[in-house]
Amino acid sequence: MSTPQEVAQALDSVGYLPSTEIAAAVFLAQKLGKPILVEGPAGTGKTELAKAVARIANAELIRLQCYEGLDESRALYEWDYQKQLLAIQAAKLADAQSEETIESQIFSEKYLLERPLLQAIRNSDSTVLLIDEVDRLEVETEALLLEVLSDFQVSIPEIGTVQAIRQPTVILTSNNTRELSEALKRRCLFLYLGYPSKDRERDIIARKVPNIEEQLASKLVEIVAYLRSEIDLKKAPSISEVIDWAQALVVLNIKELDQAQIKQGLPILLKYVDDIESAKAQLSSVNVPG
Repeated sequence: MSTPQEVAQALDSVGYLPSTEIAAAVFLAQKLGKPILVEGPAGTGKTELAKAVARIANAELIRLQCYEGLDESRALYEWDYQKQLLAIQAAKLADAQSEETIESQIFSEKYLLERPLLQAIRNSDSTVLLIDEVDRLEVETEALLLEVLSDFQVSIPEIGTVQAIRQPTVILTSNNTRELSEALKRRCLFLYLGYPSKDRERDIIARKVPNIEEQLASKLVEIVAYLRSEIDLKKAPSISEVIDWAQALVVLNIKELDQAQIKQGLPILLKYVDDIESAKAQLSSVNVPG
């Protein structure tokens, strides 16, 4: 793909409706060989973007799901200790090898267990590496990623440096729950995915829920925009939750939305009791948007 417009068309063809900024970021990442750091609220399509990029490239998607406490053995590699122990015991029984020889043998490819980062580096096929919710890592753990993101290599003390066989496309996502390090940000292109405009969200709903009537989709989008902008919520409705509500309306054969139906749909959009009660109270005191 030689232009951002071609990238946009390709993403659209696999069911992901891109903005101009999204298409440009994916295009530049491919041309410059840089990772993309995609930041924004939960549920705005960050993970889905990585999946769509993998589909248009016909690439394998390798996912590292980040969480508090993630360490090198789960992100990079670890040794198969059980097999190593059996090998040591067998060698001692045979009494035919020195300890130095045994050690060199057990710290070899045969006993190496690949985790997502090393797997992506060593994959000879086209690969998209998704490092999901990187902001959930402790600051110290981010250092695990720096070598991979800058040099596309992994250092294994017992074996040496493993260079990428074929450079993967790397997409990191962050829900911005904490500030990421400057070292990490410096290695990446940056893309912010906020909540979509009303027109774009309407187009997304039409794409994902083709049976919904246009007027109903428009009113749904207006209500969601009102909830996001006018009510102080712990968690605003994500795009995926809006799609869930649209699908529910189609299943229930609802053609128009009134106050009662909107309130019945709030538990699909909102996931905290306080948010639901606040929305019910405020929607009762104003005209329903749309």
